[in-house]
Amino acid sequence: MRIAEIFYSIQGEGELTGIPSVFIRTSGCNLRCRWCDTPYASWNPNGKEMSVTAILAEVKKHPARHVVLTGGEPMLARGVHELASELRALDMHITIETAATLPPEGIACDLASLSPKLGNSTPLEGEIDPAWITRHENTRLNPEVLSSWITDYSFQLKFVVSETADLPEIQALVAGLHIPVPPHQIQIMPEGTDLSTLRGRDETLLDLCKQHGYRYCNRLHIDLFGNTRGT
Repeated sequence: MRIAEIFYSIQGEGELTGIPSVFIRTSGCNLRCRWCDTPYASWNPNGKEMSVTAILAEVKKHPARHVVLTGGEPMLARGVHELASELRALDMHITIETAATLPPEGIACDLASLSPKLGNSTPLEGEIDPAWITRHENTRLNPEVLSSWITDYSFQLKFVVSETADLPEIQALVAGLHIPVPPHQIQIMPEGTDLSTLRGRDETLLDLCKQHGYRYCNRLHIDLFGNTRGT
């Protein structure tokens, strides 16, 4: 499979924030989020082809029990089910960070970090080929697939929020699943890749969390390292 990078750091987002983890970032994505912070794995995917054996050899170099399959969109990667099975055989805790547009199909996973894309993710005219704008808008949400992840796995729902106006879209999406989702499993994360932007949205997001019982999702890796590859 095509791998953009493998690195050892701490988890910067979600309920496992702060946990040392090996990150396996696959290259390639079926979406084109306008605020994507890993364009080298999506808008302009690069990396090298690696076998499952070679990937496992890199993982074993680090003293971590947690591994994160991320992207791009890791569920697109050829061989990702085999890779997850081999990681499970190593007794590793597996987080899969996915937009939940592709079905799990029984993949080994301990925490499904599901990040459905809101309307704020769709590229604007002039930013990309118009065909991609249409494709992104038609692909970014798949409620049936999202429901299958939520039903079959331990999960967190993580939404990238730009402004208070995003809240009704989140609420409508969750209500449309017709599956009970406890508010604390809904995480809202400020959109941005620099501290000034993130902190500028904190007050709004904190108010939403206090009003609705959602969980605030920090971006600790941005705080510690900046928007830098390999962190």
